[in-house]
Amino acid sequence: MKAPPKLQPGDRVAVVSPSWAGPGVFPAQHEQALRRIRDELGLEPVEFPTTRTPESSAADRAADLMAAYADPAIRAVFASIGGDDQITVLPHLDPAPFVADPKPFFGYSDNTNLLNWLWSHGVASYHGGSTMVHLARGGGIEAEHASSLRAALFETVDLPITPVTEFSDEEVSWEDPASLTVSGPKVPSPGWHWHQPDTVVTAPTWGGNLEILHWNLAASQWILPPERYAGSILLLETSEDMPSADEVFRMLRNAGERGLLEQFPVVLVATAKASNTGHRPPQPERARFRDDQREATLRALAAYNPGAMAVFGIDFGHTSPQWVLPYGGRMTVDGPGRRIVAHF
Repeated sequence: MKAPPKLQPGDRVAVVSPSWAGPGVFPAQHEQALRRIRDELGLEPVEFPTTRTPESSAADRAADLMAAYADPAIRAVFASIGGDDQITVLPHLDPAPFVADPKPFFGYSDNTNLLNWLWSHGVASYHGGSTMVHLARGGGIEAEHASSLRAALFETVDLPITPVTEFSDEEVSWEDPASLTVSGPKVPSPGWHWHQPDTVVTAPTWGGNLEILHWNLAASQWILPPERYAGSILLLETSEDMPSADEVFRMLRNAGERGLLEQFPVVLVATAKASNTGHRPPQPERARFRDDQREATLRALAAYNPGAMAVFGIDFGHTSPQWVLPYGGRMTVDGPGRRIVAHF
């Protein structure tokens, strides 16, 4: 993997919309994110033609990505938000500018498409971050997100990834002006759950949003031969679509039948989002939803990778706060020590 270079204060960074152009629909959140990039990160955000343009074509969104990587003055690329059709952008991408200048890309959810595509071309990046979700957050940037984002941008450091005491899987509607100043309510975190914590593994990471990975499996040109992933640490998280435990098992079963699931000695699973704007179940129901997803994942591992170590409940997915993690870069999972470290 070509490691992304570190930035300097004052560097220019691209803010792009490779999926949904949310900045054009909710400009106040977008402008708040841009201000925080300037004021809190000390960087200069640069927009591209499709950043605020809903319904932009896949070819035009790909052109913006390639322009951002081809511009030597741009030193990092931030996704504004996710979506559901970034897979249609991938056929329009030319690997040349990405490989020539492997600057860091930050995204998750639908941006798993681009993270995986970069990985397949030997370019490491970062799982996590959406300018409109995390940098524009009404209550300010969460400490965990800020520290890991700064490490990814500016530092060469071994950063412990630690459990959080409180978390939220709720959001304030961006149609409500209060979303610029307040955030969703928090509840006590369920903590981490370790499965077979018997080894210490330091390895590069791969994975991301499970639903998007499953789409990539279906469009098989975006998944490499299984042995190319051998020895990596698998990152998994699920979205606000809230796939059921049965769906999670079937998606992992398909990866197992492909020979993919057995390649990973360690699986890190994010705290599952168990609430969305259309469905706010009581907390006990949300806890059962997460427990059922965990059991489904363990059932798939028992069938296709029984020796794997797994850790559940790490905060790097669709809940808040969110740790930014290396994608293609290295992490250490120390089972006996119950410790996880990201090597930035």
